[in-house]
Amino acid sequence: MGQTSEADELLERHRAGDASAREALIRLAQSRFAALARAMLRRHPRVHRWEQTDDLLNAALARLHRSLAEVRPETVRHFDNLAATQIRRELIDLARRYHGPEGAGANHHTDGTDPGLRLAEVGDRSGPPETLEGWMAFHEAVEQLPAEERDVFGLLWYRGMTHAQAAEVLGVATKTVQRRWASARLLLQDALDGEPPGGE
Repeated sequence: MGQTSEADELLERHRAGDASAREALIRLAQSRFAALARAMLRRHPRVHRWEQTDDLLNAALARLHRSLAEVRPETVRHFDNLAATQIRRELIDLARRYHGPEGAGANHHTDGTDPGLRLAEVGDRSGPPETLEGWMAFHEAVEQLPAEERDVFGLLWYRGMTHAQAAEVLGVATKTVQRRWASARLLLQDALDGEPPGGE
């Protein structure tokens, strides 16, 4: 049985109230999202200095476990988005922990770089924002994107898919993905040029 078919079955059991399905979903998420956690952590080397992929993933899975006590994902896509969101939020919290005013890494980096996120960095994946403030503002702005734009941005930016691959996952035309990608970039640029958006 493929992972998607397995996830469909587990989600159905979870919606029906099968308590064992939640534990099985967490184990499945661990295998599905190890690479995503690794990629997201690699994009934040200042946190990577203090944390390993397993640390990030396990903390995010604990968040996911709590979320599944309240949420009943209807589809594998919904479940994947929920898991990716928990990884992103854990990364934000780790950044605050290690590079806030009292954090372990607070005095380890002073390079005078621009705290904002340049549009080129969003558009061509040339690199992460170069400061703590830029990283947190970026991830929090992603959290605030409309659902359609957030889904596309997550697949392209975080998971490294092509437009065609994302279109297949989402069941839409490639042009639709391109339109939502462009919209997401503009919304992020607007958010990061002004007040950084809030987020949990």
